[in-house]
Amino acid sequence: MTRRLTGGLLTALGFLSTVGPFAADMYLASFTDIARDLGGPASSVQLTLTAFLLGIGTGQLVLGPASDRFGRRPVLVAALAVFAASSIAMVFSPTLAVFIALRAVQGLSGAAGVVVSRAIAVDLSEGETAVRALSLMATVVGLGPLLAPPVGGAVAEVWGWRAVLAVLAAIATAMFLLAALAVPESLPRTQRHSGGVGSMFARFGTLLADRRYTGYLVAFACAFGAMMSYISASPFVGQRVLHMSPVEYSLGFAAGAAALISANLVNARVAGRVGPRRMLVLGVVTTLVAGVALAVLASTGTLSIATFIVCAFTLTAGTGFTMSNASALALARADAARGSGAALLGASQFFVGGLASPLVGLWGEHTAVPMAVIALVFAVAACTAAAAAGRSRR
Repeated sequence: MTRRLTGGLLTALGFLSTVGPFAADMYLASFTDIARDLGGPASSVQLTLTAFLLGIGTGQLVLGPASDRFGRRPVLVAALAVFAASSIAMVFSPTLAVFIALRAVQGLSGAAGVVVSRAIAVDLSEGETAVRALSLMATVVGLGPLLAPPVGGAVAEVWGWRAVLAVLAAIATAMFLLAALAVPESLPRTQRHSGGVGSMFARFGTLLADRRYTGYLVAFACAFGAMMSYISASPFVGQRVLHMSPVEYSLGFAAGAAALISANLVNARVAGRVGPRRMLVLGVVTTLVAGVALAVLASTGTLSIATFIVCAFTLTAGTGFTMSNASALALARADAARGSGAALLGASQFFVGGLASPLVGLWGEHTAVPMAVIALVFAVAACTAAAAAGRSRR
């Protein structure tokens, strides 16, 4: 049992939190090869990603409350053991159906790396220290989408798609060993919830009845929705609407990722002096400004490559400020039910992200208006929720 969040433990928790980006993004460049070798259409290979995302969203709702009941460490270690085993088995998938099933198991078990790591970080910190910890973890997580696709693409180019899955299996095994050897228990037995399954999930109702927690939850999820509106539509807007070259698009996307990482690094240094509530206001207002600018430029036909990159940079920076501070404020409200609180945050993030992706494509792939409008709607919702949480506090 430990009650101190060290730099080494924080780094370990950040690495465990990268389950989502690595498992979701590393094999994307191999979709066509997988479809060819396993004898299925490309649309069926898309189901492997859907199965993983549904699994990791559902898994958080199960494993978060379980960690409140049985302790953080046993849930984390057991779940990551299953994650490692399913990742190894996936390398030898004989059919697409087996591959999809293993991806669902991978998502369900890998969810522990996201939800339990976040709960441990807040168990061992409070107030501005918790904001700093979550910001630094988010910075590590932000490296996942930058590293996973190029690493996966390079491995697939040389050794094939099964080698990509082998690398992912090695990462999953490293996560399991790290959890087993380096992550201590952070929730004392006296603070664990007793009772059965119904008691575990009743915590969700208690948390959602708290207006301040719910306000921070909605702000967190909707800020992510605004960013996902940009991410999911950016290939079409950048390359088909604005005719960006592959190099220009890559640089523009990298600028957005750099903004997210930079915002979390700045937040980790500043939030302790300024306070997480003020930083949350900065985040939602920045996101809203970017959403308004995108909507005006797209609807008037004046969106250019330069303004698109600037808006993307501003939007993702605002999202970084919003999500770090909203999650810290929400988990502070959760108190001893932080596993359940982190589960609701994580599940809402994947639900809203899954909702944003198809919405931006409803009007086709040759206009930036849907992306801008959906991003603006989510930004307005995040701003409104943050304001509501502030009014509840007063």
